[in-house]
Amino acid sequence: MSDETAANLHLWESWADLHMAGSHYDVEGFIADPGARPFDRITRGVIGDVTGKRLLHLQCHIGIDTLRMALSGAVDVTGVDFSPRAIAAARSIAQRMDVPATFVQADVGALPETVPRDAFDVVFTSYGTIMWLSDLESWAESIASRLAPGGVFHIIDAHPFMTVFDDEAAEGPLSVRYPYFGREPLYYEEHGSYADRSADLVADSYVWQHPIGEIVGVLAKRGLVVESLREYPVVAWKAFEFMVEDEDGLWRLPPEAGDIPLMFALSARRPG
Repeated sequence: MSDETAANLHLWESWADLHMAGSHYDVEGFIADPGARPFDRITRGVIGDVTGKRLLHLQCHIGIDTLRMALSGAVDVTGVDFSPRAIAAARSIAQRMDVPATFVQADVGALPETVPRDAFDVVFTSYGTIMWLSDLESWAESIASRLAPGGVFHIIDAHPFMTVFDDEAAEGPLSVRYPYFGREPLYYEEHGSYADRSADLVADSYVWQHPIGEIVGVLAKRGLVVESLREYPVVAWKAFEFMVEDEDGLWRLPPEAGDIPLMFALSARRPG
């Protein structure tokens, strides 16, 4: 494990504890009434009906969305995350809710054989995931090898164009700070988390930029066929301090800040 990945693991271990207790994920509320906070409209539109489909959720964190998929009718549901604490939390939530789901602690680029090959109708990942991966080649191999023939991979994530702009500016206009085609990891000192910025936590993190061409390219290299690629003027979290929240709980730039893609969704099918 690289020093950067080790630092990220330490961060996500701390975040798992923080998010289990915090109001953002509202674990107790989810357990009491899982239908009170359904998937947002973009996730619902991209994923569609999962009834009866075997589903693999990559970078599942504490498993809330994984369990939502199981409750939406998906079967043989498996969530994977590299954080032992996150996986332990996900298993505890599933047990308390009596929801059948399997959670595996593993690097998504090196899935163990306990995550069976050629077995899933849907592989899914969303919202702040691939920026934490230094290597998309092994990630794409994991996806392609676990999809059943005819199965579909879905990703919804930050648009890489959005991530070139200064995300620490208190107000607009947008200004370019990071390279679009940069290959070196970007360092951040994290204060709190994306779910609770006031939390008493300071830790290091490293993220990587992955252009759209790279994402499409590594999937196509494994024989997956892109069926849709969509861009959105909204994002699922407050990426810039001067963003405004819309009626769906998604975030967008104010009119004076410009109009750029903030999020993308891609669906790719394994032929067969």
